[in-house]
Amino acid sequence: MDRHETTSAPAGAIWPAESVLGALPPAGRGPSRPTAAPDGARSTGAAASRAPFLAADVGGTHARLALMAPGSGAGGPVVQAYRIFRCGEHASFAAIVRAFLDGLAMRPRELVLACTGCAHEGVLINESLPWRIEPAALAAELRLDQVHLINDFVALTHAAPYIDTARAPVLHTAARAASTPGPIVVVGPGTGLGAAVRLPGSPPVVLASEAGQMQLAARVGREQDVMRLLAGRDTHISYEAVLSGPGVLRVYEALCREQGKAPACAEPAAVTAAAIAGSDPRATETLDLFCGWLGSFAGDLAMLYQATGGIYLAGGFLSRIAGYVRASRFVERFLDKGVMRPFLDNVPVRVVDHGQLGVIGAASWYLDQPARQ
Repeated sequence: MDRHETTSAPAGAIWPAESVLGALPPAGRGPSRPTAAPDGARSTGAAASRAPFLAADVGGTHARLALMAPGSGAGGPVVQAYRIFRCGEHASFAAIVRAFLDGLAMRPRELVLACTGCAHEGVLINESLPWRIEPAALAAELRLDQVHLINDFVALTHAAPYIDTARAPVLHTAARAASTPGPIVVVGPGTGLGAAVRLPGSPPVVLASEAGQMQLAARVGREQDVMRLLAGRDTHISYEAVLSGPGVLRVYEALCREQGKAPACAEPAAVTAAAIAGSDPRATETLDLFCGWLGSFAGDLAMLYQATGGIYLAGGFLSRIAGYVRASRFVERFLDKGVMRPFLDNVPVRVVDHGQLGVIGAASWYLDQPARQ
């Protein structure tokens, strides 16, 4: 499972611009053309005249590539072609880019690559990828003028203004709409737990975070019992240790050990499926714990960043269990912050199956750079 994995189109499928931005997949699987300018929107000018470029959103399972062009006015970047590849089916990321370029009638000169991990001495450090990515070597091999590397959640958060909120399942509706644009927080459990915040401005500022590494706050009682099961010799249990695909499996296996039962599920997806079906009480408890902890985590981030613009929970994983999350204690835990409850009452929470938003956000970041204004 990618950090914000989705399977909204089959791998290898090509979506031209109108199918991506006109007839959208359901449930927030792509952005609509905005009808009003978001804060920090670009005006027509130098950026609007630039040639098309490549944008990529690469996770451990899928790589999503798009041919992008600057939009006119406040319309945001335009997807001209879009394709999903399975990483494990290709010998290198360069091979994926070549396969995408083979289907284009023109040759873009720059690539902006959104990926989890960090760059160190010219190499992308990411244990979930099946191959190394070296931006400089990639540019030379593909004869590109430049490869730009950004964090995947920074990219996703740059796409926040283009999310079609009408298509995004709502977990919590704000009691009162904010009078001015406020900070937006994007959170996504997957292979890890990503989080970033978008601060309004001209241009807006997007901050990456390592919020997933914060200490898990367990409630007195059953949650502390489970935390002791997970801790072993560790003194630090992070939110990512439970709010991720591997974390779901870790909690489930700990509950099985506690109850002397052999695990019936070997994958995170199997745990969530069993919980939804009600066929395994340990899976059900695992998903219930997950929902409660996610609510607490989202509430903490909303308070930390004063996120009156809302919380977006990103990823195909969450979109598939949105109904379960809505019926769980998620909202109760999100709001249960003592004197801050009235503030949180006014923070909307939505689930977004991000689809093309990774490449749109990467393109938005690229076009927001001063050299392209």
